[in-house]
Amino acid sequence: MPNTQNKLSTSSLQAEHKHADSNAPVGVFDSGIGGVSVLRHLREQLPNEDFLYFADTAFAPYGERSNEELIERSIRITEFFLQQKIKALVIACNTATAAAVAVLRTRYPNLIIIGMEPGIKPAAAQSSSKIVGVLATKSTLASEKFTRLSQHVSLATQTEFISQACVGLVNQIELGDLKSEKILDLLRLYVHPLLAQNVDTIVLGCTHYPFVAPQIDQVIQEYFAGDSKRQIHIIDTGEAVARRLKQQLLDSNLLSKCKDSSLVSYTTGSVYTLQLALNFNHNSTCVFEIQKIII
Repeated sequence: MPNTQNKLSTSSLQAEHKHADSNAPVGVFDSGIGGVSVLRHLREQLPNEDFLYFADTAFAPYGERSNEELIERSIRITEFFLQQKIKALVIACNTATAAAVAVLRTRYPNLIIIGMEPGIKPAAAQSSSKIVGVLATKSTLASEKFTRLSQHVSLATQTEFISQACVGLVNQIELGDLKSEKILDLLRLYVHPLLAQNVDTIVLGCTHYPFVAPQIDQVIQEYFAGDSKRQIHIIDTGEAVARRLKQQLLDSNLLSKCKDSSLVSYTTGSVYTLQLALNFNHNSTCVFEIQKIII
């Protein structure tokens, strides 16, 4: 039988959100530190907003979880955020978006929900060769959402998309040593085959991957032996997500009227790793609070 208490709780939270406060925070979550790369764009474009960030590190990587598990975790985290009176939710994870965004939008119809979408469209527009590589998790690449989008854009733009699942890369990034030889070896393993197939544009289809964008560029330069004529465009969709959230808040008259902003972060894993990620992606004067949490 369904849990009546949970249903009543959810219903109550939804009812409260109909009267959302413009000065309420925005909730952002990911399987770990990857979504911090999106959070950086959000805070740049929305400097007056308060943000709550949730790193579900204990359950990372999401790419190795079933759709049922991802939906359950996404609902649980959203419920936690709603208890904090958020006015909008950003799913800063391609894998969780593919698995759960439709369920969340149906379950919480009064909540602004922004999901990630691999930069297929901007990549097709950017590419001259019309051969685009997509780096992502196995779950993202296998999802119906990605398949439908890539097929549609391919037909509309005559672009060939070459997908590459990056098994193990998220795990290494979560360890925090971004310059490790293990990360470089994985990137060579995944990027070189794309370059061999003449891609001129690479989509970062996971929010963890912008953390190693300099290393991706290093691997590309190695492959072409410093040939300056070979330019590979890298597509990071965090900026587009921030623009979309800003527009939806504006349309709903929910842009914050405060002059100051705050960032409170939660993690089910290592506080130290999240601290490193936040320091890496934000300026040194940024003040933020991190709490260890179990949900």
